[in-house]
Parts: sequence; structure tokens; C-alpha cells
Amino acid sequence: MNILMISDVYFPRINGVSTSIETFRRALSERGVRSTLIAPAYPGAERDDMELLRIPSRYIPLDPEDRMMRSGAIRLRHADLQTRGFDAVHIHTPFVAHYAGLEIARKLNLPCLATYHTFFEEYLFHYIPILPKPWLRAFARRFSRSQCNAMDRVIVPSRAMADALTNYGVNRPLQVLPTGIPDEQFHGGDGCYFRNRYGIGKDRQLLLYVGRVAHEKNIGFLLEMVDHLRRSNPRVLLLVTGEGPALSGLQAETERRGLNTHVRFLGYLDRGSELHDCYRAADLFVFASRTETQGLVLLEAMALGTPVVALADMGARDILSGERGCRIAPPHAGRFAELINQLLADGPALQQLGEEARETALKWRAEEMAARLECIYADAVSDHFPARSLRPA
Repeated sequence: MNILMISDVYFPRINGVSTSIETFRRALSERGVRSTLIAPAYPGAERDDMELLRIPSRYIPLDPEDRMMRSGAIRLRHADLQTRGFDAVHIHTPFVAHYAGLEIARKLNLPCLATYHTFFEEYLFHYIPILPKPWLRAFARRFSRSQCNAMDRVIVPSRAMADALTNYGVNRPLQVLPTGIPDEQFHGGDGCYFRNRYGIGKDRQLLLYVGRVAHEKNIGFLLEMVDHLRRSNPRVLLLVTGEGPALSGLQAETERRGLNTHVRFLGYLDRGSELHDCYRAADLFVFASRTETQGLVLLEAMALGTPVVALADMGARDILSGERGCRIAPPHAGRFAELINQLLADGPALQQLGEEARETALKWRAEEMAARLECIYADAVSDHFPARSLRPA
């Protein structure tokens, strides 16, 4: 099978969409499924190869981390794409990639699928706060409904997202398929080395947040939680890794609350050994986002035996269900802090929770998710070309 993917974001831009695409492409390749990705060119990014087509892109003033692909430059690739024998087109983002991917699928007479990675209904308000939230919500719903109904199939990372799209009026087949965890995520990491490197004493009890430092991630709630927690547990330290548009505001809030000895911002960590070391060093992973379509970082932490405490909103709900290796926190900073304190005070129970976390994460392995995606592709091809069957044996 041969799939053309297209996305408005990819590495070196670090976010959940980039990680999901890379994880699925690698796991599909191991199953013999070929894929070619169309993605923006970024300054300093790797050049084209046969399986990664970098498209000239524009700087976006309101969102300097991202780039906008030039539609005309994508069209210049059409003749080449026609010779590659693709079986389906898979769109990962709703901007230039959506319209370009749909155009390619129609031109090549191929089935077109999309993964709905981002919960725009809640996301937009943080970036266009001058408009009333009800207006933005209504726009996001109409926009998403229109785009999804143009697809042959829509993939969503969680049941909560499938329910949301159904409520929007999406009438195309919805397939729930989360991003899996690669096998290497379950190994490695040296927590002692990490603590020594960053001058963190063995007596400090570490809470960890990993992800984009953005308004929709609700990191301010975690700062409020730490403000409560430090009164009863002065040893607590929250590590915030990643960068993003909310960083300066959160640093200012940390200063205002007098949390400089209880919160540290580490910036981006290398996704290989350095991030693994960080996960291993943490006593608990904490998460308060209400807009996640999946919450992949929760599984990354659990794969390395770090228990999770999080709000059970949207996609995170599927991971937290059953509370094995994790705990669902109340949506109140003070009560969230109380739960953290209880867990940190019971070493044996915390260790048991870490063992459960790893066992839970094993159920979300990338290999299994890729096998399911291959079947979704095959069904889309069979529906589009009834005489063809590409389903794996």
C-alpha cells in the first residue's frame, strides 16, 4: 500500500501533530506500507527526499512558530505525484493542507481521509480573544463540519472527539484511532543523571509537565495548584518543559506568585535521551489541558513508569478511564493539590501506581495502532474502488 500524507506542520515544529505523523509513518513502514509526506519547509529543516516533500512556505506574523505552504508550489508537484502510484490521500491539518490534499485526491481519483487532531472549538478563543467565544465556537463547528463531510473517512484520536464531531453534524464514517507509543518509548532514561545535571536535590518531589507552552494547555491552573501545594509541601518542584506563546506570561505569573523556588521552565528537551531522563526523574506527571484530542504525553510518561494526575477532559478521558497508573484530578486547584499531596506521601503506593502506568501504556503500542490504520486505509480504498482489496491478511 502507498499513502500520500499532507500536513501544515511537521518537524522541526514540535507538537502533537508532528509526533503523531512521525509515529504512524515509522510504524506503517515496518508493516510494509509506504508513505510520502508533503509538509512546509522551515528554516534549517532537512531537505526533500523521496518520502518527504518540503514545500516553500510563508512566515505567519501572528504565529511565528508555524509556516504557511504556498498552494502554487504544491500544484507544481502534481505531475510528479501522478507517477507515484498512491492508493489514498491522508490529510492531517485543516488549512492549506486540507484544500491541497482534497484537490490532489480528486485529480488522482483517490479516496481522501483526514485525521482531526485539534479541538478548534476551544482552541480558537485563546488566539482570537477579541471575538465573542460563542461566535468562535459556532464558526469552528461549521468549519469542521464542512471539512469533515468532504472526506471519505475521518479519523479521531478519542471517543470524546468522535462524539463532538457527531454533534457538529459530521455524517462521514468516524474511526477512533489514537496515536500509539513506539517501543523505544518504554526503555531508557536516567532520573538521577537528570537531577544532577539540573541541580535538583534528591529530596525534591518533582511534578512534570511536558508539551507546548500555550494558553489552551491551562498551565496557569498548574501554577495555581503548586501555589496551594507548597504551603503543605515545601519540597515540591514543578518542571515545565517546552516553549510557546504563553511562556513569558507564565514566567511573570510565577514571579508574581513567588513560586520561583517551586517552578522551573526548562524549554525544549531533546525527545530522545534527555526527555526520557526527565520523565524518569519525575514523581508525577501533571496535566490540566481541557482541549486535548488525545493527550499523547500522558502515555509517554506512563510508558516510562511515571504516574499521571490529570483532568479527565476530552481525549485524556480515554487514557484515564479505569485509573490504572493514573488518577483523575478534580477541576479545582486546591483539591488537585490535595490529591498530589496524598500520592506523594505514600511511597509504596506511588511505586505501585508507576508499575500500573507502564502496564497501561503497553496497551497503546504504535504497532497495534498502525495495523488498525492500515485496515482503515484498505477499507477506504475498497469503498472507492470496489474491485480492489488491500486489506492485510
